[in-house]
Amino acid sequence: MNKTNTNIVYKSLKIIFLIIILIYTVFPLYVMLMGGFKSTGQLRGDLLGLPNPFQFDTFKNLLSPSSSFWRSLWNSFFIMVGTVIFDVILCCLTGFTFARIKFLGRELLYNYILLGLLFPLAVAILPMYLQMRDIHLLDTYLGVMLPQAAFNLAFHTMLTRSFFAQIPMDLEEAATIDGCGKLGFLIRMVIPLSKPIITTIAVLALVGSWNQFLLPLLVLNDEKKFTLPLGVMQYQGQYATDWARVLAYLTLSLIPAVVFYALAQKQIVAGLTSGAVKE
Repeated sequence: MNKTNTNIVYKSLKIIFLIIILIYTVFPLYVMLMGGFKSTGQLRGDLLGLPNPFQFDTFKNLLSPSSSFWRSLWNSFFIMVGTVIFDVILCCLTGFTFARIKFLGRELLYNYILLGLLFPLAVAILPMYLQMRDIHLLDTYLGVMLPQAAFNLAFHTMLTRSFFAQIPMDLEEAATIDGCGKLGFLIRMVIPLSKPIITTIAVLALVGSWNQFLLPLLVLNDEKKFTLPLGVMQYQGQYATDWARVLAYLTLSLIPAVVFYALAQKQIVAGLTSGAVKE
């Protein structure tokens, strides 16, 4: 087999592999979207086919002013904004500290924080629940925001430290000569130069908070404070589930996260692949 045929085979296998990945990714979205336009009877009779006829009442009911969907949407948005604010502030401070300030045990402490990458949320559920109970954060928005930001801290600090470390020392020395301290240098110089990485961690925190289910389930008991992932549970009964309404609810819940990610996709790629400024 000559080189030309080898390249053709390689490209063909690559295309087939990408098509399989595409189908694997898009298929659940197709079932979810089309299922929202079906009745429960249509879902039982033909899960994969197109709705016949299209049912719009489910979406109309969910989007009506009296629907609990809007309250859950506001709860998710409020918790998401709080999580992003906490996450960005904490990661900028810790990333700057480990990148630009020398102190005894810096690398040891940094590596200790990175150990958080090894522990998923499920592992810390019990001790975290007991701690939040002791400090009276259960059934509060803050009880969801703070742990979400904390579990992002390890990965996002790693990103900000790497980015901040690339900022030339000449800029810091010039700022110091002009009478600018460490905090002033961070606010006036580092943050404006680090918009790509800050945007990256903000979007990652945003999407993660929007889709979080386990932590709000653990913390929130009042249905009026339920987020969108928890709100879907109201359509699941002990003996029956309104799957058409569930799929329509999931479709509406997914739209904001997709829009957020699509708008910030370029910034995420830039933040993960580019440096700050060059010498």
